[in-house]
Amino acid sequence: MRRLTLFAPILLAACGDTATLPITAGQGTSPTLPAPASSLLPTVNIAKRVGWPDGAAPTAAPGLAVNAFAAGLAHPRWLYALPNGDILVAETNGPARPEEETGIKGKVQKLVMGLAGATVPSADRITLLRDTDGDGVADVQAPFLTGLHSPFGMVLVGDQLFVAEADRLTRFAYVPGATAITTPGTRVADLPGGPRNHHWTKNVVASADGKTLFVAVGSNSNVAENGLAAEKDRAAILAIDPATGGAAVFATGLRNPVGLAWNPVTGALWTSVNERDEIGSDLVPDYMTSVKPGAHYGWPWSWYGNHVDVRVKPERPDMVAKAIAPDYALGPHTASLGLAFAPATAALGPQFASGAFIGQHGSWNRKPASGYRVVFVPFADGKPQGLPVDVLTGFLNKDGQAQGRPVGVAFDAAGALLVADDAGNRVWRVTAANAAPAGSVAP
Repeated sequence: MRRLTLFAPILLAACGDTATLPITAGQGTSPTLPAPASSLLPTVNIAKRVGWPDGAAPTAAPGLAVNAFAAGLAHPRWLYALPNGDILVAETNGPARPEEETGIKGKVQKLVMGLAGATVPSADRITLLRDTDGDGVADVQAPFLTGLHSPFGMVLVGDQLFVAEADRLTRFAYVPGATAITTPGTRVADLPGGPRNHHWTKNVVASADGKTLFVAVGSNSNVAENGLAAEKDRAAILAIDPATGGAAVFATGLRNPVGLAWNPVTGALWTSVNERDEIGSDLVPDYMTSVKPGAHYGWPWSWYGNHVDVRVKPERPDMVAKAIAPDYALGPHTASLGLAFAPATAALGPQFASGAFIGQHGSWNRKPASGYRVVFVPFADGKPQGLPVDVLTGFLNKDGQAQGRPVGVAFDAAGALLVADDAGNRVWRVTAANAAPAGSVAP
């Protein structure tokens, strides 16, 4: 491994292809979809994690301002705003799992993830952030829930807080204003888990009446190369009854759905999805889409509708015929994770008043790099329009190193956009440059 590390720059530079299309070609409602490319090794172009220098911050779009809402966190990935104004942040990473690849490919992948800072141990906790003086900075950081198992999604229904962990959905009793939950949780339902658990993040949102929880579960592989038995109830959104734990599959064929949000105009559930790898820098666009009950979105047999993936055997033309093309492409390999629609209280100005905000964690397998930013997709009449608009950039420095990587996005009570940055160990707060004071949360 030491020898591989010494020659890593040469080895990684030799891996894979280079994009022939601009990133914008793979975005929007009608993306360009070229023929797949192939190579012995996947394209590798990892941004080494270096963190933020003192006083540095992402670059906000014109008319916006950004500040650090919280710092000194441990790999913060997901956010949830409580009704009283408190913010919950999941400090988390994937659980330990067996080596997924052997030989040179496995060693390269292990090296890549290490350079990206993606192998840090999980803190396995949810931390409460509270701004008591209304200055837009959290002056309270309190361990809210500890001893969890790679927690990710969170949702409050009445006085019950549901947490989606790597292999289970757990319920905790919540008291408004409390800075910690110390009573044990109750397991509501098992979720697809280890030992492999390739896409470990599990997200959760609730229906308007709170009677159904929708849980996003990613695939256990790139394109089902470990067999379909390993993909049971994966690459899917599950519908779970919180009262009984009973579960049903709501939609399938979504390789790695992460963000979940309700469209405020149509009331439909939307998700942001990370698509498959290893068919070139120009494919396949990650996307966001409305989720129709019982629908199939292609994975693993096809991508972006009925584009057949010839790597998947046996072929299933019947499933390809059923595949629904997504609503909106977010660009190949952008790792589009966070998803939040602008609420009526949004404080980012009229140009950001109607649409969706996306946290793009950034590519490891595209030349040149894609993602590493927060973007806004304008909507009209409940449908996406045009191309994404940059909200926050500058997560990569001039040398292409990762100062930060945006993940989850959420809105606080004052209408500011919050962004979890797991490489920078911060939560950023974005407002209009002339926004009113943040408002405070009483202890």
